[in-house]
Amino acid sequence: MLAIGDELLSGRTKDRNIGHLAEVFTVAGIDLKEVRIVGDEPTQIADTLNTLRRTYDFVVTSGGIGPTHDDITADAVGAAFALPVSEHPEALRRLAENYANRGLEFTEARRRMARTPEGASLVDNPVSVAPGFRVDNVFVLAGVPSVFQAMLDNVMKELPTGVPILSAAIHCPWPEGEIGGPLRDIQKQHPGVAIGSYPRSEDGRHFTELVARSRDAGALEAARAAIEDMVRRTGEDRAARGA
Repeated sequence: MLAIGDELLSGRTKDRNIGHLAEVFTVAGIDLKEVRIVGDEPTQIADTLNTLRRTYDFVVTSGGIGPTHDDITADAVGAAFALPVSEHPEALRRLAENYANRGLEFTEARRRMARTPEGASLVDNPVSVAPGFRVDNVFVLAGVPSVFQAMLDNVMKELPTGVPILSAAIHCPWPEGEIGGPLRDIQKQHPGVAIGSYPRSEDGRHFTELVARSRDAGALEAARAAIEDMVRRTGEDRAARGA
């Protein structure tokens, strides 16, 4: 994924699209391999996009396709593919109709949202009409979370899905330092399961949330049982030591 916008890098806007994309992809059995964030700089956007699209099967971008002067994603995508950018006839029609129905002027700024690289196909936007677009293996979506999510629903219809990733969460009342070694052994014994360890603190108590993930239900269950047994034995050892 490529998230675009100076506002993301400055902290003015807290990104909500990366997490949503990750969740949707996980349910669909698609691995999200990399996320990059770049500012509103055309060359950087184009260069980064070229790296990602040549590395992965698909790339989803967010941001930079609105009506203002700093919405430059269409031009940057055009540069990445060496394609001219112009008004897409169908996008122009949809926008003109939308603003006419609302009694609003179809200004030059609003026409900018109809611009796409030559040969692009549109990604429907059921929220605010202004479409995203697709060029080859790149899907260009809006940055506004509600619009991004609606557009992504349409993108998912075009992506090949895989076996969903299953997960199991195990609460461990002990801090990470006490379970690191045993947890490492469990990971070695269950190579088909990814095991994550996440330290937490609440009301002065330190504990750990453990999450196991796998596409194999049997492997996941075996790892979950091993983790739960490790947590139980750690508790017994602590009790024996009077900890």
